[in-house]
Amino acid sequence: MDVHGRDLRYFTAVAEELSFTRAAERLFVSQPALSKQIRMLEKQLGVVLFERDRRTVRLTTAGEALLPRAREVLAAWETAEAAVEEAKTAERSTLVIGMSTSPGRGLLPALRTRLVSRHPDARPVLRQVNWADPTAGLADGSSDVAFVWLPLPDGDRYQYEVVAREPRLVALPDGHPLAARAARDPEGQVDFTDLLEEPFLALPEEAGPLRDYWLALDARDGRRPRIGGVVSSAEETHEAVAGGQGVALLATGNAPLVVRDGVIAVPVRGISPSRLAVAAVQGDRRPLVVAYLAAAREVGATTC
Repeated sequence: MDVHGRDLRYFTAVAEELSFTRAAERLFVSQPALSKQIRMLEKQLGVVLFERDRRTVRLTTAGEALLPRAREVLAAWETAEAAVEEAKTAERSTLVIGMSTSPGRGLLPALRTRLVSRHPDARPVLRQVNWADPTAGLADGSSDVAFVWLPLPDGDRYQYEVVAREPRLVALPDGHPLAARAARDPEGQVDFTDLLEEPFLALPEEAGPLRDYWLALDARDGRRPRIGGVVSSAEETHEAVAGGQGVALLATGNAPLVVRDGVIAVPVRGISPSRLAVAAVQGDRRPLVVAYLAAAREVGATTC
């Protein structure tokens, strides 16, 4: 037996008004339509709910038994509808921002300010993602937008705005011979060719082209890198460099995450600068996504 919420609303209105005319006005339906619906409900339940004559409408015993339960069901449904609406509102106002490490550089507060100026109810939620996922959650849909390092795998799937361009440094253990060489260099740098025989720390293979980028494959003239270890976080990178497992390229803005307690970083000559971007899935036109990318474009225009 399927009794709809509409049936219970119609029944409750008639029971409270004890008048089909007044109940029809209250429900904004015609009286014949209301009477027909009540008759159908009575047929479904197999009982008479109202005693009617030309002047009065009264609840039967069955009608009196149904009324409090009908009110409970309608109240519960209203609560459910309110909960669903609240969830929809929260979903519309929540923007999940993926990142492998905190982007720093003052980017989060700058973008948040611009986002909230456009959408005061926006609720940005930060989500930390392992370095094995270079899209920071975009690929599996767990992030709405993400701070990512370029290049992205399957780059055509994504739209992005570059928010920082920074020289790449090499993290070395304190006392490494190349540190002394950089100290003697007029610009305080080392040439990338000086690093070709060094063991490098690499991102997990799942990182795809981003792993290749941080190994600087494009600057090796086809020579394969020596892999000293695989790292999935800034902390792992620090420990591996300090422990002598290998050296690691990193963006200038990320140096503070690695450089401490026996680890230094020096600029590298002969490789391209890194690019940090805010990205989203291509064609995603949700208002908060569009607004965050617009904010990134504005910030990037002043920082890049």
